[in-house]
Amino acid sequence: MAGRVAGALVALFLLGVAPSAHAQTWMVSTTAQIKLGVLDKYGQIGPYTATFIVHNERTGKDYFLVKELVKGQTGVDVLFPTEPSDPTYFKSETGEAANPVPGRYTWECRVKGVKAVGGRFTFPEVGNDVTVVSSGK
Repeated sequence: MAGRVAGALVALFLLGVAPSAHAQTWMVSTTAQIKLGVLDKYGQIGPYTATFIVHNERTGKDYFLVKELVKGQTGVDVLFPTEPSDPTYFKSETGEAANPVPGRYTWECRVKGVKAVGGRFTFPEVGNDVTVVSSGK
């Protein structure tokens, strides 16, 4: 019985000195990604290897991603950059994972070693705003 009373007194003491929550603070993250793709519109090629190459114009680095398309697959879409935890991610020749660095990029997709499609994009700068919501007390 004395142990319960002592425990209750400790709990009341801790509740009395615990800081009260006055506002909610949010953690936030924003990541931009670019969707790239290639499609054999009429399915005439058969199985093929699609090699995506993205070139960062500011740093001069190239990032590669290889996708094997099997019979019945005519196309594939990929996101740049991919998460390094993904088994197939955009990486440089040295294995460095691509990062979403703001700036201008060019890209191409090679099918069976020949450039099939390509283009350019600009990675935007992203930012976050945090609003503190008061509990009104």
